[in-house]
Amino acid sequence: MPPSGLHLARHGRTAYNHEGRFQGRLPVPLDALGREQAQDLAGAVAQVAPEVLVCSGLARAQETAGIVGARIGLEPVADPRFDETDAGDWTDRRFEDVVAEDPDGFARFLALDPDWRFPGGESFAEQRERVLAGIADWRAREAITGPVVIVCHGVVIRLALTALHGADPAAPGNGSLVAL
Repeated sequence: MPPSGLHLARHGRTAYNHEGRFQGRLPVPLDALGREQAQDLAGAVAQVAPEVLVCSGLARAQETAGIVGARIGLEPVADPRFDETDAGDWTDRRFEDVVAEDPDGFARFLALDPDWRFPGGESFAEQRERVLAGIADWRAREAITGPVVIVCHGVVIRLALTALHGADPAAPGNGSLVAL
């Protein structure tokens, strides 16, 4: 596969993104702006001309990938290794409420502290391990000779870029496309 053959795309916006709430693995759909962002993302992905379109198993990524796939003529393949972090007890909570209750935990969340774990959920170290395994697997597939686009989540993209390039980027905007 060419060096620029793997791209990560963030799903379109949801009401939870807009409201500043932890979605975790809830089946939250795109909002109207998120569907527009997915249409714009489809145009960017068309320029990449992927051979394969992969997505997280979560509704917002699958909805985005469906819009992208319809534009480029590919059926998305779900891969749960690219699911968002299991936010545990913070799922469905507003950021502002969590900050008021646990400012240190929220700071560790923002910093992607690998040793930190969502209360009742997943650690970033665990998530990074499954994301990197997914990336390695898709890169190693000899039958794929063209680009692969994976529609996933902001934290997934940040963890991948941090692990592979050593610097933690700002969270990518909804509907963003990033080359690995």
